Amino acid sequence: MVAPAQAQLLLRVAIEDGVNQIKVGSTTKAVVRDGSGQPLGELAAMGGGVAQAKSGKVALGNWQGSQLWIDPSQNGNVWIGNAWYRGRVLLVPRNGGLTAINYVDLEEYLYSVLGAEMDGGWPQEALKSQAVAARTYALYKRQRSNGIFDVGDDQNWQVYKGLITESAGTRSAVSATRGQVLIYNGQAILAAFHSSSGGHTENVEDVWNEPLPYLRGVPDFDQGTPVFEWTKTFSQADLSKRISGVGNITAMTPQRTSAYGSILTMKVVGDKGVRVISGEDIAAALGLRSTRFQVNRKSGTTSFQVTGRGFGHGVGLSQWGAYNLARAGYNYQQILAHYYRNTNLAKIDVR
Repeated sequence: MVAPAQAQLLLRVAIEDGVNQIKVGSTTKAVVRDGSGQPLGELAAMGGGVAQAKSGKVALGNWQGSQLWIDPSQNGNVWIGNAWYRGRVLLVPRNGGLTAINYVDLEEYLYSVLGAEMDGGWPQEALKSQAVAARTYALYKRQRSNGIFDVGDDQNWQVYKGLITESAGTRSAVSATRGQVLIYNGQAILAAFHSSSGGHTENVEDVWNEPLPYLRGVPDFDQGTPVFEWTKTFSQADLSKRISGVGNITAMTPQRTSAYGSILTMKVVGDKGVRVISGEDIAAALGLRSTRFQVNRKSGTTSFQVTGRGFGHGVGLSQWGAYNLARAGYNYQQILAHYYRNTNLAKIDVR
């Protein structure tokens, strides 16, 4: 399924959602349009203003509408909030505030995502594997859109920061894999990815409940990378403040773990009671990088040491694993086949 070269697949990315006001501008002269596309006026090149939600409408200077478009001329870039982006921006009232949605070509969106999620200087085969995963993830979310935007721009989706994270390396990897996505049974997959699993990725149902045949735990190749292993130390007082309800904590022991050692639930024992808490909640309370950890009382002290592995949820592609595999000579197709089981590469058919 090969798309004609000029065809575009647009993605709608929420840069700000439900805010009171937002700065917008353009590198080139930009047309300001209402929701139906009618021109209301122009922003000067390198000019802009502050858009605000006003009585259920959007106001920008003297212009007002149920929605407002900022449409740069001559392939210019738009300023949204505090960064430059490709494409154009739609401002819509939502949840009592203002939402700014960047309409951007999917391939150009990926130039930025790769630099925000990996590093443009990483080996090309690792970047290509990230490009295919991120493109697939975006398409999967686009097919399940809320009707206003397809994805957000942070770690709850995948990180997108506009022009600042683009580089020659990211553009090259996106271009080399143009339009390629991973499919299972003819459908784009939920191409989850994370920084590092700490030796073995997770079966998806141990993290997000629903089993998926292509997100199975596999050996990871992230050994020796910066987030493979880590430790944190907490005083008893600090630990007991972060995890309340049991008094002074005396012990923390795993109650349920995944097949690969991540904490699903943990028993927290204190001098005033006992609680069973999810690994996710403990990781959030203690600021840990993952749920693959152990807690031990340091002998002869009242402090506790947390030793852990990996960074992120541990499902799907491991970015540091991809880095090591690429350095060892594996290509992106092999990397993707390892982390996403029984999937195939296909090309988006843009009509």
